[in-house]
Amino acid sequence: MTSMTAQQKDLKQGFTFTKENLEKVNHYISKYPEGRQASAVIPLLDLGQRQNGGWVSQDVIEEVARLLSMPAIRVHEVAAFYTMFNLKPVGKYHIQLCGTTPCMLRGAEDLKSACMKKLNIGEGGVSADGKFSLMEVECLGACVNAPVVQINDDYFEDLTAESFTQIIDDLANGKDAKTGSATGRQCSAPALTLTTKPITETKIKTPPAKKATPEPLEEAPKKRTRKVKDAE
Repeated sequence: MTSMTAQQKDLKQGFTFTKENLEKVNHYISKYPEGRQASAVIPLLDLGQRQNGGWVSQDVIEEVARLLSMPAIRVHEVAAFYTMFNLKPVGKYHIQLCGTTPCMLRGAEDLKSACMKKLNIGEGGVSADGKFSLMEVECLGACVNAPVVQINDDYFEDLTAESFTQIIDDLANGKDAKTGSATGRQCSAPALTLTTKPITETKIKTPPAKKATPEPLEEAPKKRTRKVKDAE
């Protein structure tokens, strides 16, 4: 089998990689031995998604399949399996809101409601101006900084409904939004405020102690005497 690069394949109408991305495509393909080029399917899909406005269209799937000599259905299976790939158009700022237990307990539902109200969209929807899209996802891996939202490649942590809507406003107005913790803590350092009340402030009711009652003394056994019949 001859060495395969993207440039050796015939181009077709539809989606094609830019010259810059085509160099990256060849770089990824070169990492794998002959006959194993299909292993580059994930980085090629990622490149295609980024070039295609944030989603993987059928044209992207077919182009990746052509470059890797794979059936298009196999490429589609990979794209449909991983949530990092979007199979329908998304906004310029794609919001992924974590709804797993730690974030849910720390206010993820409030963030979701605020976002849907602010953008006038439902879950999975795209705003009218095409700038924002929203989807709820499973754990984003930053549980200690819950609640967490990922927008494109950036993480926003320790959010409230107010700080989250401010981020949306900043992005909508072309401003840079501050990534990381909204409360200013460094990475996953301890929170600046207590998340639970100290035990000294919690009133703990204890049942009154029962008075000990002495156990009754056992009576000493009576001494048994043997009656002897007087001799006649």
